[in-house]
Amino acid sequence: MFSNLPPVTRALLIANGVAFLLQLVLEYTALGPLMLWPLGAGFMPWQLVTYAFLHGDIAHLLFNMLALLMFGAPVEHTWGEKRFLTFYAVCVVGAALCQLAVGAWTMSQGGQAYPTLGASGGVFGLLLAYGMLFPHQRVMLLIPPIPMKARTLVIVYGAIALLLGFTGLQPGVAHFAHLGGMLFGWLLIRYWRGHPPFGRRKPPRPRIVR
Repeated sequence: MFSNLPPVTRALLIANGVAFLLQLVLEYTALGPLMLWPLGAGFMPWQLVTYAFLHGDIAHLLFNMLALLMFGAPVEHTWGEKRFLTFYAVCVVGAALCQLAVGAWTMSQGGQAYPTLGASGGVFGLLLAYGMLFPHQRVMLLIPPIPMKARTLVIVYGAIALLLGFTGLQPGVAHFAHLGGMLFGWLLIRYWRGHPPFGRRKPPRPRIVR
């Protein structure tokens, strides 16, 4: 099964696994500069990408990699390697930008600076793409084990992330980064499809010569 995975999805799975092994071997301070820190609290440009290959624990890693396997592989088979990699990168960076904005606001209100890590922003973008490409495909949740259409799953996960982000009921999770991955993924798909706000100009209407 693993050898039949599309190449980018397989490479991402390997890269995340290797990065987690390094986390287990190296000290926290050694990988700290690769995490996404708020502006003015240790942020560096490369963190917009590197944070997405680090994870808090084995459960965090396995959940994201399972989602990458379930949703990333069929999306890559549909789009091809180049478009899939572009989409995933945009979702990862978009999620980071949203998290930086939230972190800046939190610090302005007297909050503390915490790093962000995990592939969830890119994974939530892939979930959105899967739901848009295969809206009526039925998928099975793990917890609870409920089957539902992919389009419904996207709406449910997006609504939960929005609710938890604004209420703070699940602290320590970057819910707005999840939403940022979905937002930037949605915008990129609309750009590729030529939909508003990126709609292509309509051809000029021919003039009637009388």
